[in-house]
Amino acid sequence: MAGSRRLRTVALVGIDGSGKTTQANRLAVVLADAGVPATYRQNAGGRAWFGHFARRVGRPDGPGLFGRRGMLLVESVLRWLAIARTCLRSAFGGELAVMDRHAVCQYVSIRAHAGGRGERFARLAYGLFPAPDVTVLLAIDPQDAYARIEARGTDHESLAYLTAADAAYRALPEAAGFLVVEAGGAPDEVTTAVLAALRPLLPPLALPPDLDPGGPVTPVRTPESPHRSSAPTRRSPGT
Repeated sequence: MAGSRRLRTVALVGIDGSGKTTQANRLAVVLADAGVPATYRQNAGGRAWFGHFARRVGRPDGPGLFGRRGMLLVESVLRWLAIARTCLRSAFGGELAVMDRHAVCQYVSIRAHAGGRGERFARLAYGLFPAPDVTVLLAIDPQDAYARIEARGTDHESLAYLTAADAAYRALPEAAGFLVVEAGGAPDEVTTAVLAALRPLLPPLALPPDLDPGGPVTPVRTPESPHRSSAPTRRSPGT
């Protein structure tokens, strides 16, 4: 991540409802438009898809199909394969990979769903992959994330799980290296904050005026600090 080395991988992580997919897509598009070759890469574990499928066949969710441990195993394997594909594409391409989730998301899922049982094995498996050059944690109050998920109506997570996942992200050994961005605001506000956090690591950019942070900004909140939700100018339930 040194200034002399070109940034190759950026991962956006955070609890469900924090806006990972929205912001990873937006970041890739904004960087590409500004002249930085960038591509969106999704590293999903399939939990949402299996949740949809489970409801169609009369089960409440993915664990209702496979059991809690079985769902974690399926999710771990699918995310591993997704990250492997992303790493291969990044190795042979010249673009900046903007990744929607990474290995730490699986560690959090294991901690929040199973109390950490199986994390050691997951770390051995995911340890085959290089860590992202930068990991951006999109921080949001679990209650705000819960409201977003309920508003979009495509899936469901309990507030208890979101709270446990939030605590798990902040307790990870990797957390000290995260760039933490408040994600409670409107999409443009969050995108601007992400760009501000990444600005010192990127070449000079010609950004749209509404997204230009105006220069390098260092995030001041650490993963261990209490949440401080920024006041959004408008809600975006789809993030």
